[in-house]
Amino acid sequence: MITFDNVSKLYGDFAALKDLNLSLENGEIFGLIGHNGAGKTTTISLLTSIIEPTTGSISVNGLDLAQNRDAIKKQIAYVPDSPDIFLNLTAREYWQFLANIYGVDQKTAEERIDTLSTLFDIKDRQYETIDSYSHGMRQKTMVIGALIPNPDIWILDEPLTGLDPQASFDLKQMMKEHAQKGKTVLFSTHVLSVAEQLCDRIGILRKGQVIFVGTLEELKVLHPNKDLETIYLELAGRQTEAKVGEHE
Repeated sequence: MITFDNVSKLYGDFAALKDLNLSLENGEIFGLIGHNGAGKTTTISLLTSIIEPTTGSISVNGLDLAQNRDAIKKQIAYVPDSPDIFLNLTAREYWQFLANIYGVDQKTAEERIDTLSTLFDIKDRQYETIDSYSHGMRQKTMVIGALIPNPDIWILDEPLTGLDPQASFDLKQMMKEHAQKGKTVLFSTHVLSVAEQLCDRIGILRKGQVIFVGTLEELKVLHPNKDLETIYLELAGRQTEAKVGEHE
């Protein structure tokens, strides 16, 4: 279980995240939904120890994150929101680097690299540098790197962006299978159809605050006779704010 207890992240007077209280269960796919700047990446960055909260605490399987960062990091696979990292490495070097960090033995690493690079159709180009890849190939490289250690918790920040339809389908299947094994997938998206297809529960963020947590069925019950897009826009879109020129 992952728990955010009254977590806030402030930058001066600006609250990127405010008073987040959220629990993620083992065996579920949890989707963070929200517009750009809503707080999705901030939430993920806090959980992956890229940044630290201003107030509040985070725990993973009973361990306080602030006191057990190294141990918790080993339980997490992470795909960042941008694949433009480690550009001077080849994909193979990047994958081996992550396998070494996570302590994956060489035989297992070789098997997983072979399986995943074949699945995502990048095996023949694994010895080329990442900076020579298209955005989609870089995204595949990041996804494969995260999955090689195969830890219990997958944290994926907009993981489907740039993936071709086959790669997107394969990753979604792997996410489902991972959750079915009793493990946890947390991912962010702004694509509502993906959330509807994958998520056991969702959390909708708006301006750094959670405005809904639950299943999509529960959300629809609260807003009967409306499609998901309409519900989302009413909750988190510009329809909730004053329209341009309204007071002119």
